[in-house]
Amino acid sequence: MKKLFLALVCFVSLQTMAFAFAGDDKPVQVTDLPAAAQQLIKKYFAGNKVALAKMERDLLSKSYDVVFTNGDKLEFDSKGQWTEIKCTKTAVPADLVPAPISNCVKENYSGASILSIEKEDDGGYDVRLSNRVELEFNKNLQLTDID
Repeated sequence: MKKLFLALVCFVSLQTMAFAFAGDDKPVQVTDLPAAAQQLIKKYFAGNKVALAKMERDLLSKSYDVVFTNGDKLEFDSKGQWTEIKCTKTAVPADLVPAPISNCVKENYSGASILSIEKEDDGGYDVRLSNRVELEFNKNLQLTDID
């Protein structure tokens, strides 16, 4: 009985601690972002004014979000590598899109531009085009689904 009670107390304590750390968002300055994120912003989004930069801390990791005044949004992992790019009025900078994805869009959706791209945990990508088509690519950059 004591072991069961002790296990229950440990479980509740871990859950409480997880809730305490989950969703811990903190506004930061762009200069507080990892160097790779700062370089990407300077190179590809230099003309955009930052409305908000924040660090999100989960139980085991942290990430960064940057929102510009024009509505564009960038998400970065703890090392400053982009995980999601959302552009509202212009295309995602071509240099940030893997070549096989760019080629697929050019060949099959002429006139459409890539408005958002997201790296998935499994290594794949989700892409949203200006014509509202959504594409999914696997980790080998092969098209796997169209919505």
